Amino acid sequence: MKTFLLTASFLAFALPALALESADKARAYINQNVAGWASDPVLVSAVLAQNARTGGLTQAEIDTLDAQWRVETGASNSALIMGVLQNAAAAFLVDRVTEAGGSITEVFIMDARGLNVAASAVTSDYWQGDEEKFSETFPKGANAMHVGDVELDESTQTYQVQVSFSLINPADGSVIGAMTVALNAESM
Repeated sequence: MKTFLLTASFLAFALPALALESADKARAYINQNVAGWASDPVLVSAVLAQNARTGGLTQAEIDTLDAQWRVETGASNSALIMGVLQNAAAAFLVDRVTEAGGSITEVFIMDARGLNVAASAVTSDYWQGDEEKFSETFPKGANAMHVGDVELDESTQTYQVQVSFSLINPADGSVIGAMTVALNAESM
């Protein structure tokens, strides 16, 4: 019994420290390995183009698109999903995931509304605007970064941590969207 109490007591103090260390490593990885390509013209132009298309959508229209995405996930003929997975920005992201050699499990970018623009793999939903990956980045400005908890990703069966940050237009410094990078927590 004493061992259990000691272990539980130890974990109560150790887990927050381990989470903080993991978050620090995740931030460092993003700053060293991702920040440089996050402002690539192919990503910036894709987000700007989608912002022009989706800027006038109502919340009801966004909800309809999100529901459509969820229904069509897994369908090989979904124009909505294929539009996110098969564009120049998505090809760029897939190449970065491949180059990362297992350190990055997925990447996706969002427009100013929180809608997917491009992704290296299918996401569970189309609208990220109601999630911290968007709400803790885009509206918070140019230097905003959000590090999620380490979680088991069902599709890859790996523990990962999602790091999200605001995407900046290098031409004028404005925040135009957000990016989420899922890092393999086991390789950090």
